[in-house]
Amino acid sequence: MAAGSWFDWTTGDLVTEAKFQDIQDSILFIYASDSAANTALTNKVEGTVYFNTTDDVLKVWDGSAWVEVGGGLDLVEIEYVVVAGGGGGGVRGTFNGGGGGAGGYSSSVSGENTGGGFSALPKFYATPSTNYTVTVGAGGAGNNNTNTNKTRGNNSVLATIVSIGGGQGGYSGMVNALDGSGNNVMLGGSGGGNRGAVSGEPGGASTLFQGFDGGQMTDFSTFKGAGGGGGASAVGANGTVSGGGNGGAGVASSITGSSVTRAGGGGGAGNNGSGSRGLGGSGGGGNGQDSGNAATAGTANTGGGGGGQGTSGTAPSGGSGIVIVKYPDSYTITVGGGLTSSTSTSGGFSVTTFTAGTDSVSWS
Repeated sequence: MAAGSWFDWTTGDLVTEAKFQDIQDSILFIYASDSAANTALTNKVEGTVYFNTTDDVLKVWDGSAWVEVGGGLDLVEIEYVVVAGGGGGGVRGTFNGGGGGAGGYSSSVSGENTGGGFSALPKFYATPSTNYTVTVGAGGAGNNNTNTNKTRGNNSVLATIVSIGGGQGGYSGMVNALDGSGNNVMLGGSGGGNRGAVSGEPGGASTLFQGFDGGQMTDFSTFKGAGGGGGASAVGANGTVSGGGNGGAGVASSITGSSVTRAGGGGGAGNNGSGSRGLGGSGGGGNGQDSGNAATAGTANTGGGGGGQGTSGTAPSGGSGIVIVKYPDSYTITVGGGLTSSTSTSGGFSVTTFTAGTDSVSWS
């Protein structure tokens, strides 16, 4: 008789050694650990089951080791911060350019916010030994004083989580803000600021759960300050008759163990470069231009928007994005060669930070 086989007993049946062994092999044993089970069950066979009272799980002997029942379906619980590339600043001749919008900000870190002022998104659950795409979005190029160079920041990706690149900063008369593919470049994870000019175009719109809108010009006469780019946690400020609007603030996260603010919007240019410039939002946003200072780029690996340029020339670019994942240190991550990354371990968790590139990753 095979161990663990079912036997229909009737009155008078003889309990032989083999049948008694079969009864014993079918019992659900209870022990506190694998080692305790191994000590007690010296004659266990493949298929013997016991309940582990320490972990509150069923385990089955597979012939060489105890395996948790259903354990092959374990998923890797991952917290993440995914920030897209920031939008470049705007410029157009002697008109003031708006600040670039911050890259879209997506976060699942408990107790922290994602972009747009919302609570954390759901965590990501990875299947072991399965490849997932990670992409770190580059910052968008600043406008080069023509209607043809219209680029927003590039998207950052973790598997199905996509953060949208920040909107490009606008400029006077930038009504048809489309790139060669028909995409509105002022729309993004956070919207780019706009000069507004006589027609008073609004700043770029943001993506829900990722950022805020850009500011615009409130005095629509010529040569006034431009709007700041939207940030992950605040709108870009409107420009005024005397100066550019500040970029919207970013979001702080302690996923790496230290609090770091990312995804600030770029500041708008001052009054034709002579009024006070808009300052970049906290989290890597670049400053706009005034008479004494050039506009500055968004900070690398923050997704900060580039500052608005106040005169002719090339406005600065947005900052590149970043992807950060936190997972139990019982798992090992494998990173493809196309990605630049580093990993640290503390308190039972590993944190891997990706700063450039695109490729596949997996956990085992």
